[in-house]
Amino acid sequence: MSRTEPAVATDRARAARASPRRATMPFRVRMRRSIPGVLSIALVVFVMLVLFGPIIMLAVLSFDKSTIIALYWQGFTTQWYHDFATNPDLKGALVTSALVALMSSAAAVVLGILAAIALVRRRFFAKSAVSALLLAPLVIPYIVFGVSLLLFFHAAGIPRSLLTVVIGHIVISLPYTILVLVPRLTQIDVNLEEAAYDLGAGPFRTFGWIVFPLILPAVLSAFLIAFTTSFDEYAVASFVVGTRQTFPIYLYSALRFPSQLPQVIAVAVVVLVISLVVVVGAEIGRRIAERRLGTA
Repeated sequence: MSRTEPAVATDRARAARASPRRATMPFRVRMRRSIPGVLSIALVVFVMLVLFGPIIMLAVLSFDKSTIIALYWQGFTTQWYHDFATNPDLKGALVTSALVALMSSAAAVVLGILAAIALVRRRFFAKSAVSALLLAPLVIPYIVFGVSLLLFFHAAGIPRSLLTVVIGHIVISLPYTILVLVPRLTQIDVNLEEAAYDLGAGPFRTFGWIVFPLILPAVLSAFLIAFTTSFDEYAVASFVVGTRQTFPIYLYSALRFPSQLPQVIAVAVVVLVISLVVVVGAEIGRRIAERRLGTA
């Protein structure tokens, strides 16, 4: 015991010398310093509740028997999911939105690749002005853009249809694809393309064998962004849509009828789950592709 007591005293003295301010810090000072950390945690919790609280409430209400949206739970049911699955108008609107999103996002990605290659790999007159023109739909209000498209199609004699909706969605999705693809192309070494040219490969073969595999993760991300932008877009489509309604237009029109509101909630939950699965799967695939490209 006599040998261990001096050692313990020595350790305590060293600890006191190592952190003298902490040992003598008053309780009020320690609490004052911990307040910012507590406030940041509370802010994060509040933001998470604001973001995910309505989504969780929407999922819960989709299984409620009540036809009136209220916090009072009246029982569990899956009737609303069965009703929307047997609703031909609702399913037709979903299919229409999916077709429009697929066509517009595919076209926007192709045009985005061409525009990104021109902006990164080529030098031409008024390059900055062309870049600003391509990104202009980001700052133009969608309502103004929808009215201008409506006037243009009317003046050109083009009837409103799914094609006019696809054209409008291509224009508003193109800037997002360019913003995703340009940084990826900037990271690719130009010497790889020049080496392919020196070995006898043409422009198309160089793009297909060298450039496209390297930008594939960015292409996938650009496609998903364009698809979700087109699928959820309402303002432009409301001006240029024809006889076939897209899902957002059907959704807004169904909100006027309280009897259809439970079906709308149910289909919103289904679309949300599918979107989440697609986004998570695409992110996993993108990381796997980047890992393989990095180890290749």
